Formats: sequence, structure tokens, C-alpha cells
Amino acid sequence: MEEQLLKSTTRHVRIFSAEVNEDGELVPSNQVLTLDVDPDNELTWNEDALQTVYGKFDELVESHSGADLTDYNLRRIGSDLEHLIRSLLQSGRISYNLNSRAINYSMGLPQVAVEDNP
Repeated sequence: MEEQLLKSTTRHVRIFSAEVNEDGELVPSNQVLTLDVDPDNELTWNEDALQTVYGKFDELVESHSGADLTDYNLRRIGSDLEHLIRSLLQSGRISYNLNSRAINYSMGLPQVAVEDNP
């Protein structure tokens, strides 16, 4: 049976049922999921925030262990990761990349600190 490439794409998350070969190409796989976080570089990341997303991805994949690999399951994982990314942005752990080629405040307007004037 030929393996079929399944994918889930949200604004900041792409998940593929594939592995990346030595040439950087996606090779369909029923055993491996590949995660691409913020492919358009709309956000500014630090290693801690990225590891939080990757850890949540691993946890979500594990929670679906034994279930059929379907578009629906991939979309659920992608949606949950998108919510996590929104919470990282709202808590200030990541920020919008103001040097992005197309600034899109898809997760809400940036928060601006307001100073109190006595």
C-alpha cells in the first residue's frame, strides 16, 4: 500500500505525515509526523517557547497513539498548537516579528505597555 501525505495547515503550524530526507524533501510516512512552526516567520521565538510547542506536539501525538492517522486528527493537533501559540503571544513569551514580510496581527493586536503618570 502506498503511503499518502496527509497535512494540516493553520496560520502558524504545519503538520505533515512525512519525514524530511537528506535533500530536504518530504517523504510520506505513516509512522512519522513532521512539525513546521511559524513557517512565514511572523513571530519572534526563543528556544524555550519553541521547546514548549514541540513538547506539546509530542504530548498531543502521544494522546492520539493507536488512533487512525486522519486529516481530522492532524487538524485537531494543529488547532491545539495554534491555541498554545496564542497563549504564548498573549503572555509575552513570544512576540510579533515586526520585520516579517507581511505583518498580520492574526492573534490580536500587540500589547503596548502604558506608563502611569502621577
